[in-house]
Amino acid sequence: MPVAIALHGVSAGYASPVLHDIDLEVGNEVVAIVGRSGSGKTTLLRLIAGLVEPTSGTVDLLGVAPAVARRRKRIGFVAQDARLHPWRTVRENVTLPLEVNRRARTNGHITPDEWVARMGLTEATDAYPHQLSGGMRQRVALARSLVIDPEVLLMDEPLASLDELTRDDLRDELLRLWEGRARSVVYVTHDIEEAVLLADRVIVIGGRPAGVLGEVQISLARPRTRAMRREPGFHDLVEEVREHLE
Repeated sequence: MPVAIALHGVSAGYASPVLHDIDLEVGNEVVAIVGRSGSGKTTLLRLIAGLVEPTSGTVDLLGVAPAVARRRKRIGFVAQDARLHPWRTVRENVTLPLEVNRRARTNGHITPDEWVARMGLTEATDAYPHQLSGGMRQRVALARSLVIDPEVLLMDEPLASLDELTRDDLRDELLRLWEGRARSVVYVTHDIEEAVLLADRVIVIGGRPAGVLGEVQISLARPRTRAMRREPGFHDLVEEVREHLE
């Protein structure tokens, strides 16, 4: 499997070390990062995105420095907060990356209006963020990240602030979007069941400073559905991840 993301011996921190000696490679797959609160999950994602510089080690993204990949619009980033521009409509928020970087117009074949439709937002195309529910705002943020057809998609607990039913709906949408599309996804979550349902591999980080505590290969067949959470094998995988955390 070609390597899209490579971290070798990476350490990072601010006033004190947060991450220490992280080795991680990601190909065309979905990798979930789990860990306790404050374990450095978000810092790790920001390192991959080039938003934080390592204090030691190297980070490569698609064969170049993360900052270069980001400028070339090869990365999509979805945060826990949708961070929409309140003065722009749904469609205008989704088209923003194409306006900022005209080169990105050639990257994909799915138009902004098609992404809006895929997210079930056609009737809200001309609505403003304050007129949307939390789940709808997150759908807009996801469409905005995907409109440039990124080769790497980074997601920082994008469903954490949503109610349970909305989270389930958006997880289903993510699974549908990922099926059959060669893309490297790194998904940060504190929800172990969510990690197992979505990912091909789960990486557990922890300690002070945090390092990799373990890795669990998720053997569940695709396509995935929420019904899989009732299968005994699913719960075995959840417990395996939990053991690394404990």
